[in-house]
Amino acid sequence: MAKEKETKEKETKDKDPKEKVTKEKAAKPKKGDDKPVKKAVDEDLRHIVRILNTDLAGKKQVHMALTGIKGVGRRCAKLFTDRAGVDPFATLGLLPDTEIDKLKKVIEEDATKILPPWMVNRRGDIETGTDIHVMGLDLNMTLREDLDLMKKMRSYKGIRHERGLRVRGQRTRSSGRTGAIVGVSRKAVAPAAAPAATKE
Repeated sequence: MAKEKETKEKETKDKDPKEKVTKEKAAKPKKGDDKPVKKAVDEDLRHIVRILNTDLAGKKQVHMALTGIKGVGRRCAKLFTDRAGVDPFATLGLLPDTEIDKLKKVIEEDATKILPPWMVNRRGDIETGTDIHVMGLDLNMTLREDLDLMKKMRSYKGIRHERGLRVRGQRTRSSGRTGAIVGVSRKAVAPAAAPAATKE
């Protein structure tokens, strides 16, 4: 009996120091912790960068953040970054002011000088007859003006836009049904059919 008690006491003594050591290890921060570095990065990061009157996400890479501008796709963004001499895979919010200014200059200047003619989104403009690449808020304006012109001309497309119908030759018999439901209600048909059956 005495021997059993001694062995149990030894086991408990052996367990206690191990538990204390594990608790101490858990409490101490590891050497390779990156928490202070992340805080420093977050302080420098600009969450919103304004280019061409649009707010771009600062957390994204430069070439992906530029696609937030209307009329700029991934290919256009890549060409803009190459022309500006900015790393396309860098985080936009961490770029210095000089590089952001370079990007702004490249995007705001005539994009037809940078983009090849097949990539431009408005070839043979109605007013000027030249190839133009429209971006940002100007794109919404030009679209609205084009629709208004078609409506004034009373072209087929203009009339369809005016009436809110499908413009590009889609079927309208089964799909795209909006507004009041047209058809025969069964309640109105049932009472009319009942008297005819009684007469027979």
